[in-house]
Amino acid sequence: MSRADPLARAVFALLVLACFAAFFVTQRLKHTPTAVQSFELAPSFSPGPSGSVKLEAISFKLARSDAVTVTIIDTNEEVVATLVRDRRVPGYKRFSLRWNGHRGTARRDLTLRSPTGRTILQPVNEGALAPPGEYRVQVSLSEQGRVVDSPRSFTLVGG
Repeated sequence: MSRADPLARAVFALLVLACFAAFFVTQRLKHTPTAVQSFELAPSFSPGPSGSVKLEAISFKLARSDAVTVTIIDTNEEVVATLVRDRRVPGYKRFSLRWNGHRGTARRDLTLRSPTGRTILQPVNEGALAPPGEYRVQVSLSEQGRVVDSPRSFTLVGG
């Protein structure tokens, strides 16, 4: 027997233990809820004068209560519009917004009710109309120090 055999066995045993540990960590992560859940977006909207769908419908749930900033970003990851800043959103309750397609930071908002009774926040962005293209919603969670992008994009169609 050579001297390398005990060393090789020890290294092999450590690798086996590391694989088991990685398996259990992965299983735990798979069952941990994501910070922002159930993103819902309209696939497209057309805020221009001839558009039939004037507002982009956005909604999501948080795994736990947090102060959120919700922005619209373009394909270059540039912020196009800020819908809300540091707004308290409760955990596990659907938060719904409508974007009017305009650039800038909303200075005020309207509170609407859906036919089903859901509260919908409509920020009023008063900048120029954003150009046609693909956009994503970005949710910044202040207390968790995390930023989450919507998994899907939506299209602003020129009108």
